[in-house]
Amino acid sequence: MPSLTQTISTNFREFLLFLKSTDFSKAIIVGIALTLPVVIGLKFGFVEIAIALAFGAFWSSPSDVSGSFKHKRNGILFSILLIIIVSFIGGYLNFNTLLLIPVLGVLTFSISYIAVFGFRASLISFSGLLALVLSFAHDAERLATYEYAFFIGLGGLWYLLLATIWHKINPKGQTEELLTKTYQLTAQFLEIRGKLIDPQSNRETLQKQLLELQADINDNHETLREILISSRKSSGRSIYESKRLLVFVQLIDMLETALANPVHYDKMDQFLSKQPEFVEKFQKLLFEMSNQLLLISEARQHVKKIPSNKPLLDCFQTLKNKIADLKSTSETENYEDFLMLQNLLEYQENQIEKIQKIKWLLANPNPRDIKFIKKDVAKRFVTTQDYNPAILIRNFSFKSAIFKHALRLAVAVMIGYGIGVLFDFQNPYWILLTLIVIMRPSYGLTKTRSKERIIGTLIGGAIAIAVVFITQNTYVYAILGLGSLVIALSMIQKNYKTAATFITLSVVFIYALISPDVLTVIQFRIIDTLIGAGVATLAILFLWPAWEFMDIKSSIEKSVLANKSYLSEIITFYEKKGKRPTSYKLSRKMAFLEMSNLSAAFQRMTQDPKSKQKNLEKVYELVVLNQTFLSSLASLSTYIQNHPTTEASSRFSTAGMHIDENLEQLLVNLKQLVENDDMSVTEQNDFFKRELPQFTIENPDLPTSVHPKLERQFQEAHLIREQLHWLFSISKKMLKLSKTIKLPE
Repeated sequence: MPSLTQTISTNFREFLLFLKSTDFSKAIIVGIALTLPVVIGLKFGFVEIAIALAFGAFWSSPSDVSGSFKHKRNGILFSILLIIIVSFIGGYLNFNTLLLIPVLGVLTFSISYIAVFGFRASLISFSGLLALVLSFAHDAERLATYEYAFFIGLGGLWYLLLATIWHKINPKGQTEELLTKTYQLTAQFLEIRGKLIDPQSNRETLQKQLLELQADINDNHETLREILISSRKSSGRSIYESKRLLVFVQLIDMLETALANPVHYDKMDQFLSKQPEFVEKFQKLLFEMSNQLLLISEARQHVKKIPSNKPLLDCFQTLKNKIADLKSTSETENYEDFLMLQNLLEYQENQIEKIQKIKWLLANPNPRDIKFIKKDVAKRFVTTQDYNPAILIRNFSFKSAIFKHALRLAVAVMIGYGIGVLFDFQNPYWILLTLIVIMRPSYGLTKTRSKERIIGTLIGGAIAIAVVFITQNTYVYAILGLGSLVIALSMIQKNYKTAATFITLSVVFIYALISPDVLTVIQFRIIDTLIGAGVATLAILFLWPAWEFMDIKSSIEKSVLANKSYLSEIITFYEKKGKRPTSYKLSRKMAFLEMSNLSAAFQRMTQDPKSKQKNLEKVYELVVLNQTFLSSLASLSTYIQNHPTTEASSRFSTAGMHIDENLEQLLVNLKQLVENDDMSVTEQNDFFKRELPQFTIENPDLPTSVHPKLERQFQEAHLIREQLHWLFSISKKMLKLSKTIKLPE
C-alpha cells in the first residue's frame, strides 16, 4: 500500500500534468473569451453586445477537441454558422406556448440529428442546442434579433482567433499530451500482462481490465493518428511530427506484441508450478518495461530525463541466462518447455528493441539516419468521416441509434418546457439545459450523468449558500463565477460530478450579479436540475430505448470479419514472405479497432438494466474468445515479422483454410441464415489430429534429438503449430457458442 508521501507526490504530479493539459488550456481560452468582452462591455456600457459575444465564444468551444487543427478550425466554423442560424430563429420563438412546443421539438430533432456525421458533428450539434435553449434568455427589446445573431457569430470568430493564437504558441502541446497518455496506457497494458503470467492471479478480472484498457488505447491511437498524419505540416514542424509518427508506430507494434500470447496459460501453469522462479523473473522484466514507458512519459521532450536502458537489459539478461540453464540440462522432456520459454523471451526482446527505438527517436538523432514514413502511405491509416448528405436519409429510421436519440431528446425537451411553463418556473430553459447536457444515446451514460449532475448540483448549491451567508460582495461573486466556469470546463471530460459542482457555482454567482435574491436562484437551479434529470431518465427508459443487446450482434460481426481479414493477410504474408504490404498493416489496424469497439459495446451492455442484459454471459464469453483469437493472431504476426521463417507447407495453408471456414460459418450463424455443417467440422478435426498434430519432441515426423542448427526450425514449428491449433480451437468454440445465442435483428 503506498505511503502518504507517495500518494501526495503522485497527486501533485497529476496536478502538474493537469495544468499542462489541453483541457485546462482550453478552459483558460474560454475564460478569456468570456471575460474580456464582458469587462470591456461593462467599462464602455454595451453590456448586451458583450453578453452576445461571450455566448458566441462559449457556444463555439465544444467542437474544439483533440484532433488536427484543420478539423478543429472547420468544426468551430460550422458551429459558428449553426449558432448564428439557430439564434436568429430562436429570437422569433415568442408565440403561443401550444404552437411553440412542437416547433421547439422539430428544431431540437433537426439539430440533434446532425450527429449522424460523427463525433465532431455531435459536438457541433451540442453547440446548436445550447444556442437554441439560451435564445429564451435573450431580450429582443435591448438588442434586435438580427443584431444578437450577428454578435453571436462575432463571438465565435473571437474564440477561433484565440484558439488559433494558442495553437501557434504551443503547436506541440496536444501531440505531446496524447503521446504521454499513450505511453501510460501501454505501460498499464504491459503491467496487466505481467500479472496474468502468475497462475495465482485472478485472470477473469485482469482479462476484463485488458478489454477496457484496449478500448481506451485504441481511442487514443485514433486521435493521435489523425493529428500526426492529417495535420498540415509547416517547415518548422515536419521533422518533429515525422519522428513522433515513428514513435507512435513503435507504440502500436508494442500493443500488438503485448496482446500476443505465444504460450497457452494452461501449459505455462503446468511448467511454472514446477519452476515458479520463472514467474518472478518474467514479471520483473514486464514491470520494468512498464516503468520505462512511464518514465519516458514523464520526460516528454527533455532528452536528459529519458531513462537508462541498463535496468531493462539487466532484467532481460538474468532471464535469458535462466532459460539457457534450462536448455543445458539436455533432458528431452524439458525441450518443449525451453521452446515455450524461448518464444516468450523473444517476444519480450522485441518489446525491449521497440522501447530502445523510442528512446533513440526522442533523443533527436540526425534526420538523415531516420527512415521516415511516406505521407501517401500514412494517410491510408486515417479514418475519414463521410459527410455525404445521403447519410441523413440512410439513418432516418428506428434502426439508427442517432435517429432514436434525436427523437427522444425532442420529446423530452417538449415535456420539460411544458412542465416549466405549466408550473411557472423562473427559468424554464434551465430544465432544457439540463436535458441536453445529460441525455446521451445510451442508457448507461445517461443514468450516470443524471446521478452525477444531481449530486454535483446539490454540492454546488450547498457551497453557494455557504458563500452567500459569508459575503454579499459582487466582486467576489464575479471572481468565483468566472473561476468556477474555468474549472468546470477543464474537468468536464475527466470528472463530470466535479464539473457539475463548478457549473452550478458559476451559474449561481453569475446570476447573483444580476439578481439580488441569490437563494431563490439556488433553489430554482436545484429544482430545475432535478426535473431535467428525472425527465431524461424516464425518456431513456420508455421512449424508443436503445438497449445494447439489440446492437451487440453487429459489433460482434464487424470484429469477427476484421479478424478474418487479418488472418488472411497473415497467411498470405507467411506464404509469400518479403516486405509487409500496406494492406497487412491496415487489416491489423481494423482488427484492433473493431475489437475495441466490441469491448466498448459490451461495457455499455453491462450498464443497461439487468432485464435488458440478454445473453450477457454468453456474449461476454464470445467477446473474450474473440479477443483471445486476436491475441493468437498477434502472436503469429509478431513471430513471422521478426524471424526468418521456412517455406509454408501445404498443411499450414489447409489449416488456415479450415480456420477461415469456421469464421465464415460463424458470421453466417450470427446472421441466423443456416445451421452449421457438423460434417465439415468433423473433417476439420480429423485434419488437425492427423495432419497437424500438436508439437511434441516425440512426433514421428520430427527428430528425437535437437541439433543446434535446427533449433530455429523447431522453435518455429512449435509456435506455428501451437497457434494454428489454438486458433482452430477458439474458432470452433465461437462457432458452437454462436448457435446458442439468439440476438435480435
